[in-house]
Amino acid sequence: MKIDFKKMDNLIPVIAQDNISKRVLMLGYMNNEAYEKTLADGFVTFWSRSKGRLWQKGETSGNKLKVVSMNMDCDGDTLLVMARPLGPTCHTGETSCFGNGFGVGDLFKLLEDRKDKMPKGSYTSSLFEGGLKAILAKVEEESEEVVRAARSEGKQRLMEESCDLFYHMFVLLINEDIDLGDIEEELSGRNG
Repeated sequence: MKIDFKKMDNLIPVIAQDNISKRVLMLGYMNNEAYEKTLADGFVTFWSRSKGRLWQKGETSGNKLKVVSMNMDCDGDTLLVMARPLGPTCHTGETSCFGNGFGVGDLFKLLEDRKDKMPKGSYTSSLFEGGLKAILAKVEEESEEVVRAARSEGKQRLMEESCDLFYHMFVLLINEDIDLGDIEEELSGRNG
């Protein structure tokens, strides 16, 4: 299917969504030229209605949106761009133009950042410094706590222990250079 730029005066709405967290980052518009530029260089370019020109997201801030995939809707007049944000998307400094929340993808990104920067006094840094053996010990401990909570400690405790397990599993994945995109691909391959 070809994009129908004619329906809305040569513009289409474009929803930019974080490829990992699935959070909607922003809504913008593209004309054919912005679409072609996005395809050519792999970074989202919009048509700025207020500036009356092409505008690459992050052209001044550096907070670009790296394209992972692009999909049209069923009518061919709206585009969904799955992207990897290279910094906050909103001009206010927020992760999303629709406000901040904190989800699974955000936790993963935070832990990746901790591994890159290794701040002193950080529990996460100490896990990475301890290496695979230390991380596996924590994953094993947290797994046992999830099972115990499910058996006899109630729903709230199960949620709390599950969050701890997610955290330590993410540290393990990051330590082993596996990101959530890799996990998504594996899951996608099993959905057939």
